[in-house]
Amino acid sequence: MLTKIKFTVLFSFFLLIIGYSCKEKGNNAKVNIGGDEPVEVETPPLEVPKGMVWVPGGKFMQGAVPGDKMAMMHEKPAHDVSVDGFFMDEHEVTNAQFSEFVKETGYVTVAEREIDWEEMKKQLPEGTPKPHDSILQPGSLVFKKTKTSVPNLYDFSQWWEWKIGANWNHPSGPNSTIIGKENHPVVHIALEDALAYCEWAGRRLPTEAEWEYAARAGKNDALFFWGNDITLLSNYANSWEGEFPVNNTQEDGFERLAPVMSYPKNGFGLYDMAGNVWEWTNDWYNSNYYEEMANKNGVVHNPLGADKAFNSNNPYAQEKVIKGGSFLCSASYCASYRISARMATSPDSGMEHLGFRTALSVK
Repeated sequence: MLTKIKFTVLFSFFLLIIGYSCKEKGNNAKVNIGGDEPVEVETPPLEVPKGMVWVPGGKFMQGAVPGDKMAMMHEKPAHDVSVDGFFMDEHEVTNAQFSEFVKETGYVTVAEREIDWEEMKKQLPEGTPKPHDSILQPGSLVFKKTKTSVPNLYDFSQWWEWKIGANWNHPSGPNSTIIGKENHPVVHIALEDALAYCEWAGRRLPTEAEWEYAARAGKNDALFFWGNDITLLSNYANSWEGEFPVNNTQEDGFERLAPVMSYPKNGFGLYDMAGNVWEWTNDWYNSNYYEEMANKNGVVHNPLGADKAFNSNNPYAQEKVIKGGSFLCSASYCASYRISARMATSPDSGMEHLGFRTALSVK
């Protein structure tokens, strides 16, 4: 399998080869969790952890809502799902929070580790020659604007570059810093990094169903967490406005990352559930999963995602589902600030627009 991060590490090389929180407990409250009228739901049986919000359990239709002309095929068909109540971070994990984790544990992220060619070549076509040592160095994917219009938006290499020395602590490369950006979401986070943080914090990653349910916050038929009015996008999310990837008009106030909680929260009290950075979920990405779920009888309770990964466009890929879109999402490209939007990415990939938030079950 040639995963995304390995593809990008070797991208230049292959071009030569192929020619290219409310501390409540014990009471009931009325919350809209799936109908037109608020229904009575149980409030958390525990004190709400600091920095988290309570997401009351309920059911919803997971996937694209009727009439969503921007929906991709892997968002269909919508299917009945229910989830138990859980706690969720009110915003994406920040640089300050991740710094505390690293300081306490000494953890080194995937993007900071030396690359093991002997291990990497096991996942490449037999006979692939070793790249020059100048290329085979730790780093991550950093966004770069193009100077002119891009006719082919399927070729992501036009706006991504492998930047040696880019990582969570140096998000734009070795000369960059997170000083002054403590409240920005931490990025360049591979799945392993997110899971390590979760273990340290005593948390977990949300499932895709939990994430989407939490983002929807009872708005059953809405395209976005604020409703259906796309003209309000710049008021509610950090996305790309203007011609992608040439010019960002910054109508939302930011060209790249925004500090967490820069935009209004949703109905459950969660911030940044659209745009800013993509967020890891715990689910394997499988192109057939939604179809399989729709064929089940009745409501599926607490789904954990597909048993195994499968991408029909790349059968050898082992990918996880990420949700929420990022500051790069544009109406002309992916419009992934929509609630049902989803994307597949390799677990060992770190990128400038990929972060996470944690969840916590009630036991």
